[in-house]
Amino acid sequence: MPVFSHPEFDAHEKVLFGHDPETGLKAIIALHNTSRGPALGGCRLWAYDSDEAALTDVLRLSRGMTYKSALADLPFGGGKSVIIGDAKTMKSDALFRAMGRLVESLGGRYHVAEDVGVTVADVEAMGQETRYVAGVPAGGAGDPSPATAWGVFCGLKASVRHKLGSESLNGLAVAIQGLGAVGRHLCAHLQAAGVKLFVADINEQAVQQAVEAWDAVAVAPSEIHTITAEVFAPCALGAILNETSIPQLNCAVVAGSANNQLATPEDGAALKTRGILYAPDYVLNAGGIVNISHESQLAGSSYDKATAFAHVARIGETLAEIYRLAERADLPTSEAADRLAEQRFKPATRQAA
Repeated sequence: MPVFSHPEFDAHEKVLFGHDPETGLKAIIALHNTSRGPALGGCRLWAYDSDEAALTDVLRLSRGMTYKSALADLPFGGGKSVIIGDAKTMKSDALFRAMGRLVESLGGRYHVAEDVGVTVADVEAMGQETRYVAGVPAGGAGDPSPATAWGVFCGLKASVRHKLGSESLNGLAVAIQGLGAVGRHLCAHLQAAGVKLFVADINEQAVQQAVEAWDAVAVAPSEIHTITAEVFAPCALGAILNETSIPQLNCAVVAGSANNQLATPEDGAALKTRGILYAPDYVLNAGGIVNISHESQLAGSSYDKATAFAHVARIGETLAEIYRLAERADLPTSEAADRLAEQRFKPATRQAA
């Protein structure tokens, strides 16, 4: 399993493999760039098909965190971690304490938070072995999903304003793929704004709850991206925008919380060619990390929700800046976002490895 020649390796500063036979921990931590400060990013627990698939994911996710923090103007770099395994069967306090020890071994170069398959309680278990945890109640911010959803909502509104010239979402249709914590909070915001919701998830109970709570229309997971709607909101796993799905889209805007939505960089250009406005995922879904950055142990002052959520709302302004740059330079919005982010982190001097 190559690392330095891996197609997703992007001059990452450190890739750490950790194994604890007693708990079954098999984990990878990737630090992409810490020129702006210590890496901050979640830990994902997933039943990857292979070790190589886990490495691919952590390399992509950690790079995305560098760009995300830069565009959110945070004093943090990009890092991410993954644990290989089934969240339904292998979770234990001992497992997460072992993960905490792995994080601690980096001496503060990486602060860990929750991600797919990992809860706030799991991160608290890591915190028994390391100080470098974020997104836990002790810091004030707690669960990052409400803030992430608020940022997606604000960014979605900014994207509709840019593409359709509408200041209101009332009467528009939004197709949401994925009803995890972020997807559910987003549904609530959109329904309150007068949006007609179409929803899909592999969890049938979550779909039924959305139908009952927000008068949503249930759609098969394999068809949700084809629904005719002003906005398609991918809020599940990545690589949903690809050479097969993009020709099937029937929307004006793609704006969702999922990470790494583009299967390849070329897919951003394909969306541009189709005239679909793409809200770069790492910009749109930065609300969670922005909120966490206001925690007492990271910000050096007491957490204030109003201040944190006002900061999250600025995601809409950042997207507007990206859209203007993309139009001036005739670029896909994904490339425009990358250029703007790189201006903010590449000139700086990296910390010594």
